[in-house]
Amino acid sequence: MGAMTNLLVKDDATSPVEFTLIPVTDTPAPFWRTAIAGVPFEGQIRLTLLTDTVKSGDRKSTFKLEVPVMETLGASGTSAGYVAPPRVAYTNTCIFTMFSAARSTRQDRSNTLKLLVGVLAGASSTTATGTLDGASAADAWKNSTAPGPQVFVDGIYPN
Repeated sequence: MGAMTNLLVKDDATSPVEFTLIPVTDTPAPFWRTAIAGVPFEGQIRLTLLTDTVKSGDRKSTFKLEVPVMETLGASGTSAGYVAPPRVAYTNTCIFTMFSAARSTRQDRSNTLKLLVGVLAGASSTTATGTLDGASAADAWKNSTAPGPQVFVDGIYPN
């Protein structure tokens, strides 16, 4: 099993901001959360990893990323000057699930992961487009020691 570590991810802003997802627990499932100063607990970004074996014997691996969006504070408060703290306005959630046949190989799982990530990264009708050049990532998924690729390719569950 791989050890849980901080995960550094960048957002899609014009000037990307890097967020650190800090391991919180591995029980009952690996869970990471940001610790952004000035943002309440409920407003922190959260990442959960779930794995399970389905009836057929196939493995189901799922990452769930939750990105809360905070309300913007108004300029006015009460006559005493009290302004309520911001609350979560809504949460965007992205879930990636891969079903791996019990008979599949590392190569099968790695190819499936790479192909879908290529689509998500902006594949188009022009070769080598998107945010991740597929040619430069040869064997990147199979050789990765990061928790994302490891759980989908090798079934290694961080702890």
